[in-house]
Amino acid sequence: MSYEELAREIEKEGVELIESKFNSENIKGLYVDNIITVNSNISTEKEKKCILAEEIGHYYTSYGNILDQSKLENRKQERKARGWAYEKLVGIVDLINAFKYGVKNRYELSEYLNVTEEFIEEAIKYYKEKYGLYYQIDNYVVYFEPLAILERRE
Repeated sequence: MSYEELAREIEKEGVELIESKFNSENIKGLYVDNIITVNSNISTEKEKKCILAEEIGHYYTSYGNILDQSKLENRKQERKARGWAYEKLVGIVDLINAFKYGVKNRYELSEYLNVTEEFIEEAIKYYKEKYGLYYQIDNYVVYFEPLAILERRE
């Protein structure tokens, strides 16, 4: 899925997408009142896609002003939105499909899924926290540390 495809998907939900230069380098995206703003200073398509996915995650999972991350409830909402983004762009089935395609390492996985390597690392950490060391689906076992996918033969 590309940045443009994500943008079209969220616009069908009635959410406006704007790209704008932010005064702060720390803020890469914001979601407020059915408007997602992505920092136009982001240099790569991959990073813009990851930021957009997280902001879409806020649309689906968050409420209120959660900018103050010193509050537990705000951190929980931030985690939920990021989890939504990880599952959207680096789903378990996506990992298996990458394995079937012949992807051998995180760099290749980043290229295959068109996301940043940092996003891959965070997604794997998220899955490890959610499922433990591994996850079984159909005839596959996805190990999160180290990242490996095994196909079970019966």
